[in-house]
Amino acid sequence: MHLWDRAATLLDKAIPEWLIALLLRAGIAAVFWQSGRTKVEGWLSVSDNAIALFRDEYKLPLVPPEIAAYTGAYAEHLLPLLLVLGLGTRWAALGLLGMTAVIQTLVYPDAWPTHLSWAAPLLYLVARGGGTISLDNWFRLK
Repeated sequence: MHLWDRAATLLDKAIPEWLIALLLRAGIAAVFWQSGRTKVEGWLSVSDNAIALFRDEYKLPLVPPEIAAYTGAYAEHLLPLLLVLGLGTRWAALGLLGMTAVIQTLVYPDAWPTHLSWAAPLLYLVARGGGTISLDNWFRLK
């Protein structure tokens, strides 16, 4: 066995999948949570600035800015919380992946490197779930 193969095998054993899943869940949750916090005042009161942002900058078609602002702000709080807990991980990640696709397609199409860095951990979580250290595992949910 070559030195590189031995090193790869050692690293494969040294870095458990549960740790990778936990770090991916926490890292991507933080990105969306922080974004959600910019849209509210206090705990969960959607700000006038958030509504103006959806009306003047995001300009989503077919969805009134008020509905989009509330839906976006609440999703950016609930879905990251679920990811951190590892509860409904696949569904929470899928929801955030959908948000990422909308942002990429309709809002900031030139920001694909950022959106790709969001999509990669979300795709991993959709495909593999929350890992051993998650409520999904505790409740025996896939």
